[in-house]
Amino acid sequence: MKTYKIHLIRHGITEANQNGRYIGRTDLPLSPEGLSALLALKEQYQYPGGVRFFTSPLARCRQTLEVLYPGCQPETVEGLQECDFGDWEGKSIRDLKNDERFLQWMEGKTRDIPGGEGTEDFRTRVCEAFEGIVSDLLHNGDTEAVICTHGGVITLLMQLYSLPRLDPKDCLAAAGQGFTLRVTPSVWMNEPLCEALCMIPWEKND
Repeated sequence: MKTYKIHLIRHGITEANQNGRYIGRTDLPLSPEGLSALLALKEQYQYPGGVRFFTSPLARCRQTLEVLYPGCQPETVEGLQECDFGDWEGKSIRDLKNDERFLQWMEGKTRDIPGGEGTEDFRTRVCEAFEGIVSDLLHNGDTEAVICTHGGVITLLMQLYSLPRLDPKDCLAAAGQGFTLRVTPSVWMNEPLCEALCMIPWEKND
């Protein structure tokens, strides 16, 4: 039976990531340290191949694909952007520790981000983007794809689509790392679920 592999990879580190600041729609490039870390991962570990490549429109994701898959010509998908953190963009937990709205959000008492994107809006657009990619792959018969996106997007996708079901903490991807999902068309057409195969990258075979 023909199956399809989708590799979810989180972008490399930006200066804001290094400083512990929330960035969603802020379009920052990889930091010099982030670029070096990606090159080190590529040298030490093995990344999967791909027939199709998809990316968030933000520079940090496009640059990550350029490093890991030179010349891959990725397709930009707007819905793969990170959550818009609104009033909290560019701020750290330390900056927000006295903001009651932020504390309630962290505790799960509210799902909305002031001036930003609500949890349901984020979920809806990410799901539409991912299911659109899967539909495209199935229609065209492209059996292996790489998606470079953001930590929040990957966590959401793994929680919603992967089997076995994973604890949220097990869905977190470090910079330059991620997960491989396998789509079996007969399963997907009945209910949109994927098999969680492995974490990526993996040790090289000598």
